[in-house]
Amino acid sequence: MLFESQIVDIMQQLPTAKIQHDKEQLRGLDSQRRRVMTAEEVKTDSRKIVSQIEQMTCFKQAQTVMLYYPIHNEVDLRHLVHEYADEKTFLLPATVGNHQIEVRVYEKNRPLLKGRFGIPEPDTEVWKGKIDLILVPGVAFDEDLYRLGRGGGYYDRFLKQYSGSMKVGVCYDFQLHKDLPSEFFDIRMDRVVTPSQTIG
Repeated sequence: MLFESQIVDIMQQLPTAKIQHDKEQLRGLDSQRRRVMTAEEVKTDSRKIVSQIEQMTCFKQAQTVMLYYPIHNEVDLRHLVHEYADEKTFLLPATVGNHQIEVRVYEKNRPLLKGRFGIPEPDTEVWKGKIDLILVPGVAFDEDLYRLGRGGGYYDRFLKQYSGSMKVGVCYDFQLHKDLPSEFFDIRMDRVVTPSQTIG
């Protein structure tokens, strides 16, 4: 016989299970669509997104900017590093420990090493200071500025530590949805940028 507390626990898990199922479906659909993009499509859309970021006051004023190394046709923001490395400190994430992100300095002329998941990471000093702007990748975003990641929770944990940083999600137009399934631990962006628009 179930106790009342056990019944409550089961009832609380039901919505979460459905949300997780819906998230997995979206991850599969949007990831597959991104992977079949041509190199020219990635290049063209990435340039449009970079151009919008360059015009943002938060980017112009930022002294430290964290981005990411693109894989599987993700939006490529590396042009920012090549253009502004003399003006700003750029950072890249490295995955360490139990679902944790460590931030390291990104030097454009220094080779990167493959990290835990085969993603190139800097072998440089760990950044302990303030991060003015964080450019965040995602499998999908929605018009309420919520993000759907790959499912490991790395960015959700990391972004909680930098609540004072400006958080800008970047994605292709097809990755922006009207509404995403979200949970209490999902972190909202301050803005989301696609090739055709900026919201937030």
